[in-house]
Amino acid sequence: MAVTFYDLSSDFGLKKLDEYLLSRSYITGYQASKDDVTVYAALPKVPSDEYVNVSRWYKHIDALLRISGVSGEGSGVTVEGSSLVAETFATPPAADTKAKTEEEKKAAEERAAAVKAAGKKKESGKSSVLLDVKPWDDETDMKKLEEAVRSVQMEGLLWGASKLVPVGYGIKKLQIMLTIVDDLVSVDNLIEEYLTVEPINEHVQSCDIVAFNKIWILLP
Repeated sequence: MAVTFYDLSSDFGLKKLDEYLLSRSYITGYQASKDDVTVYAALPKVPSDEYVNVSRWYKHIDALLRISGVSGEGSGVTVEGSSLVAETFATPPAADTKAKTEEEKKAAEERAAAVKAAGKKKESGKSSVLLDVKPWDDETDMKKLEEAVRSVQMEGLLWGASKLVPVGYGIKKLQIMLTIVDDLVSVDNLIEEYLTVEPINEHVQSCDIVAFNKIWILLP
């Protein structure tokens, strides 16, 4: 059964996640999985040590992503935004609904419509991507390669953890995570128009998508 968390950018959401992780090492199951990666990517920043269990879990997942990666499938998880606005202001105040003049009645209707619209949710799709970036040969400076990759900045793109993975014959490849907003960033375009063209192709021979996971976040 899928697990749901709410508004992880708020104290309320973090407290609920902290309580959930009190007796658990992972979001679902007994090993790190894509569910952990989904929640990890949904957190807007490193959680404070105030949230002891979240902080412990976050550091563990961060270390796994840097060292060995996460391959477990998980059971499914959803991260949603705050939905309290619509519940709190579902109807306009009584004074407005009993407006005596047409002008007041119209104003009350407009306020009610505005509150109702503010309480509606819209769906914003994000994806967590794991990318293999391969150098030309064993003489390629991998530090400069990673700097070149991370120099690509655009709206909706967030670079994450990375590590060097041996390929053979003394050659290593860069494995790097990124989170994208689907409506703003195309991974294919990112590779074809940014990562494998000048001047970055001086260091980068090719890029391959290793994993691509959808992250659905409901925003208020």
